[in-house]
Amino acid sequence: MELLIENGFEGFADVLRIMLNEAMKIEREQALGAQLYERTQARRGYANGYKPKPVGTRVGKLCVDVPQVRGDVDFYPLARVI
Repeated sequence: MELLIENGFEGFADVLRIMLNEAMKIEREQALGAQLYERTQARRGYANGYKPKPVGTRVGKLCVDVPQVRGDVDFYPLARVI
C-alpha cells in the first residue's frame, strides 16, 4: 500500500510484482508440504532458489522471481498467469 500511496498508479507495477512473488512462494510451500527450513514427514521436496522471468502485463513488463524446487515435486507456480 505504501508504494501506491507514495507513487500513485506509477507504483502499481511494483505492487503487482511483489504480490505475484509472494503468491508463488506460498504456492511453493503448499506444493512442498512444508515451509522454508521446516522439517516434517509430509515434505515432498526442497526449495531451490529462484529464476527470473519477464512477464508482459497490462501495466507493463514485470520481472518476477519464479521459485524453483528439487525432489519428487511437479511444480510450476501460477501456471495460468505466467
